[in-house]
Amino acid sequence: MRDCAMNDELSKRSIGNAPEVVDYRDEPQQLPAGAPGKDGFLRLGFEHRDGRSMLSELAHRAPLLAQQALYYDEGMPELPHVMMICTAGGVLQGDRYAVEISVGESAEAHVTTQSATKIQEMDANFAAQTLDIALGENAYLEYLPDPVIPYRDARFIARTRICLPQSATLLYSEVLLPGRTYYRSGERFEFALFSSSTRVERPGGATLCREKYVIEPQRRDVRARGVMGDFDVFANVLLFTPQAHAERVLAQTPAEMNAEERCAAGATRLPNGAGIAYKIVGMEREAVQEKVREFCTRVRRDVKRAETAPQFNWR
Repeated sequence: MRDCAMNDELSKRSIGNAPEVVDYRDEPQQLPAGAPGKDGFLRLGFEHRDGRSMLSELAHRAPLLAQQALYYDEGMPELPHVMMICTAGGVLQGDRYAVEISVGESAEAHVTTQSATKIQEMDANFAAQTLDIALGENAYLEYLPDPVIPYRDARFIARTRICLPQSATLLYSEVLLPGRTYYRSGERFEFALFSSSTRVERPGGATLCREKYVIEPQRRDVRARGVMGDFDVFANVLLFTPQAHAERVLAQTPAEMNAEERCAAGATRLPNGAGIAYKIVGMEREAVQEKVREFCTRVRRDVKRAETAPQFNWR
């Protein structure tokens, strides 16, 4: 997958030059941005060997690390599950994280996090993460981290680059909570900045699609109609897969407004036959995550002819 190589320094410069962080370039008093201990790195490489997929490469730099692959999925027993871990107890001001995930030809993987990603309160600078995902021919990856919880005055910017051939499948999800909703009197949408952008391309560099959203509750009303309205939780689910799979999954994913569960969801086609974008809003994390799980079940059934095992209570 040499065509999917990423220039890490170029990615870091693009984050630092993003217009939404122009007001947050002051250095923290504790440690400078990106200093040792604040410059986390994690690389996961999966390959198909001896009849099953395995974690063949694991490199990390504190505070990021990962467990070895576990094979506990009853629906896909040969699917390696890997949990990404942050030992810092949350994402702090000045943190700069870089994550790379590579899935080789015909390999499969499921990557998640140990728990929710907590973006701590900030009074200087910002936190940033780059994520590079590269898939080989006929590769399959479920990237389903736990929700992100931005605390009061948090500033966080994420840049994701995805490179995959037409035969590969990636199910990508990010779930954003409004803050610590049950902390003291609650702090819904009191963070300063959450910025997330995704670029998807083919090996060789042809761009399939781009997406970016910037949320600044202290500057713009996120409760406005057409933004979040009365909802608290937002899920952004992207499916990149061959077009035949995408059309069948889309046909099984109607738009819905569930008054009982107080959530709404809808799917649409991505440009250039890249796949599907599925958006969900709701009042509670559990209802939104259940919609993500239902979508994942449909994807597995169509792409892998496999079921999604019941979720462990501890997850």
